[in-house]
Amino acid sequence: IQKHKAVTAVAAVKAMNPSATYKSMEMRVGAETENVFNDDFFENLDGVTNALDNVEARTYMDRRCVYYNKPLLESGTLGTKGNTQVVIPKVTESYSSSQDPPEKSIPICTLKNFPNAIEHTLQWARDLFEGQYTQAPLTAAQYIEDESFKDKTMALPGAEPVDTMETVKRLLKSERPNDFKDCVAWARLTWQDLFHNQIAQLLHNFPPDQVTSSGSLFWSGPKKCPKPLVFDVADPLHMDFVEAAANLQAEVYGIPGNKNREDIAAILATVNVPEFVPKSGVKIAVNDAEAQAMNESNSDLSSIDKLLSEVPTPGELRKEKVRITPLEFEKDDDSNGHIDFIVATSNLRATNYSIPPADRLKSKGIAGRIIPAIATTTSLVAGLVTLELYKLVQGHTNVELFKNGFANLALPFFAFSEPILAPKNKYYDVE
Repeated sequence: IQKHKAVTAVAAVKAMNPSATYKSMEMRVGAETENVFNDDFFENLDGVTNALDNVEARTYMDRRCVYYNKPLLESGTLGTKGNTQVVIPKVTESYSSSQDPPEKSIPICTLKNFPNAIEHTLQWARDLFEGQYTQAPLTAAQYIEDESFKDKTMALPGAEPVDTMETVKRLLKSERPNDFKDCVAWARLTWQDLFHNQIAQLLHNFPPDQVTSSGSLFWSGPKKCPKPLVFDVADPLHMDFVEAAANLQAEVYGIPGNKNREDIAAILATVNVPEFVPKSGVKIAVNDAEAQAMNESNSDLSSIDKLLSEVPTPGELRKEKVRITPLEFEKDDDSNGHIDFIVATSNLRATNYSIPPADRLKSKGIAGRIIPAIATTTSLVAGLVTLELYKLVQGHTNVELFKNGFANLALPFFAFSEPILAPKNKYYDVE
């Protein structure tokens, strides 16, 4: 536990065979490490056996094996389910030739306004992290570094150009902090907006006693009537959010963080939080069709120039040495504050809607889409891959000798099939 898989695997093999000379490489295989995993590395390999945990890494390794003409043994587990796939160069189709059907997604309006389960609030928190700390900083960083940013932005469809420039203005002017105090103030005002103001506005549009055209209560069935929260510095959950959000914001802007609760509470005492007054005429989508229509409505593109005039130029920002660093969500590092933010945000949202909160372990599992590995499934898949490895080592290329495996120990179900042949094309008489 808390060790790299490569290190653990090498230690296990050496315990079985002390004369083994395996070497663990504790680095991610990807575009950023192609200086290490280069032509010399791949050309010396006889083949590749994958033990990966995400589709992106699998498709990357598949592309490398296709490029270098190396056989690939691909496998995976999902709880009690397991599968193995044999990829032989110029004989079978590659891993990327087929795709799993997309996962069912939660309707936008459910996430945004009408959650009724902890899975909804966790997905909402995950999307909030992605938008605030990954996508928005990435957009702002591109504005600073990319000379053709404006032209690319103007070519975007619908309201995206205005939305993009509003994001740039927000990150580089209105929300740009000078020190950690500004980060705490931003976190406190963000808390107020997310867990009080937006809920108060929703209840202004749809009061608790609202009745639909059919005469039934609007807030009934899966629609839980929410309640606005009132910030309390003595509530640990409220402080969890402010601490995590402020420190993540500081990290994005390269400002030293601070997790001392007393210091944060002292800063909070100086923050002026405006009293919220619900607005009339604000549209709130009740279903996905309305949400899509609102997103696709065209905005006034002439406001782009006005927004650009309100933001410092890329040259000015580079002269000031402004650096914006997008954060990439990492569920396995407990020191980075990512899961802290997700748990606090989700449970505050759950409190809004009277949904039972989830502890850190459950939240991490759902937000990180973690399905616990089962030793029996892993052993079965490892055994099936090893059987196919023997065939590759013996030099077989006849596809009929190989088997792709599919299993579900819960049913139980076991099935094997020959790998699908690579598609063949003819150029005149040459196949």
